[in-house]
Amino acid sequence: MTEPDQRPRILIAATPTPNGDLHVGHMAGPYLAADVYARYLRATGLSVTATTATDDSQTYVVSTAQRKNTTPARLAADSTVAIERSLTAMGIEPTAPEGRVLPPIDARYREAVTEFVTALHEAGRLRTLTVRLPYAERAGRHLYDGLLTGTCPSCGAGSSGGTCEDCGHPNNFDELLDARYALDPEDPVSFREETILVLPMEEYRAELEAHFAEVLPRWRPHPAQLIRDLLAGPLPVIPVTIPGSWGVPAPFAPSPGQIVYPWVEAMPASMYATWWANGEDQALPYDEYWKASTGAELVYFHGFDNVYHWGLVDLVLLLAHGDRYIRPSASVVNEFYELDHAKFSTSRNHLIRGAELVATTPRDTARFYLALTLPERERTNFDRAGLAEVTARRLTGPWNELAARLASLTDAAGSAPQQVTAAGRADQERFATAMRGCFELTGFSVARAAELIADRVATLNERASGQSELGDLLVAVRSLLGWAAPILADTARLAAEAGVVLSLAPEPVDKIAPFRLPSLP
Repeated sequence: MTEPDQRPRILIAATPTPNGDLHVGHMAGPYLAADVYARYLRATGLSVTATTATDDSQTYVVSTAQRKNTTPARLAADSTVAIERSLTAMGIEPTAPEGRVLPPIDARYREAVTEFVTALHEAGRLRTLTVRLPYAERAGRHLYDGLLTGTCPSCGAGSSGGTCEDCGHPNNFDELLDARYALDPEDPVSFREETILVLPMEEYRAELEAHFAEVLPRWRPHPAQLIRDLLAGPLPVIPVTIPGSWGVPAPFAPSPGQIVYPWVEAMPASMYATWWANGEDQALPYDEYWKASTGAELVYFHGFDNVYHWGLVDLVLLLAHGDRYIRPSASVVNEFYELDHAKFSTSRNHLIRGAELVATTPRDTARFYLALTLPERERTNFDRAGLAEVTARRLTGPWNELAARLASLTDAAGSAPQQVTAAGRADQERFATAMRGCFELTGFSVARAAELIADRVATLNERASGQSELGDLLVAVRSLLGWAAPILADTARLAAEAGVVLSLAPEPVDKIAPFRLPSLP
């Protein structure tokens, strides 16, 4: 028999940009999926660090702050509070010291970023390169990422700088067509040559191809195909420094006034967040938990629009450090979640914030609906009418009918333990096998798990209204509670507090004591 994999797990959900609160589209993507996977792993007894950190240096903080007539620092601080509030409201629980949610972006964070890139510089991994950068003449500002808008050179869609949200292909420096200043499209844009430091991705091609030959079978088809498409052509250089004033200063830059390119911060940010989440032991270096010697398994959760950065750029940043760090064994990638069949949009106020949703919808009900409809392989849609109708029909109504029937049966039977048959044990194991397949990385699907939970509730309702053995029914309901716990977290907690043992691998039993199934509000 193969020994179970007891390696510690590190789960990183894409670092949220603090230019506003998290909306339901964000929640239904990396954050709920990472939380469900973390809860599952912990239930199997594994050591799990599930974390992230706000991406304060992004240009989207600068552009949004200017639109809102505030400062980037104030916007980032206020947005971080809102992001933490929404995560907590949705029951998403990053690993953190008691009373905290996300790590502070402070001097220690900036030291971590500087240490990470300085090590690359000192090892001779970076190259000096002169590039043409768009420049807003009236604003007197170099344009990149969220400060830049134009047309994607790969697919022709409207795009910001950096990567195209639609096709996922990168556009660096002067590659974006029809370049305009995002905050003032009438400001004339010229191109200025600047000398920066870059990391040549092409130098790591052999290692990239070997890595993806191993891990792409665990990726979903659409993002996996994007990786193959990107590897099929020349690989771009990664900007490591860029002219700018908002971000972490780059002391080794070839010219003054440069910062660390914001997307380069994701790896040291994730290492720092992991260090902070594990107790902020000042004696340990910020990258301690990511060292290859730990043997930890690393998994990312992010959207399709971040495949280039989280899939390629961040991997090259790790590879450039030699054998020092662990490498991701998988990326769980979601597509876009729409609201009333249009993209969620903070700028157009076309959104529902996570905290707003659970203010009117019980948390487990909201988590179930998002799990059932989240965009794992294709775009899906959220609407309030659908939430009410689907959850009433597939979850809340049947679940509460099952709770009432089970209560009636146990009241009639009394407190004596009930016999469990071999058929009941076999049925429990079949359900466990199906659910385990949803939660393991090779077939990870929160949506399919939610489907199986709903189908199981319907099946157990039929048994409870028929002539099913009560012991077999109790074992099946207990198994349902255990496997539904990563999604229906509050309901599982209530059951556990009432004394129900929620184990994903319980010892086979001949008898089981009666218990109540908590109702859903």
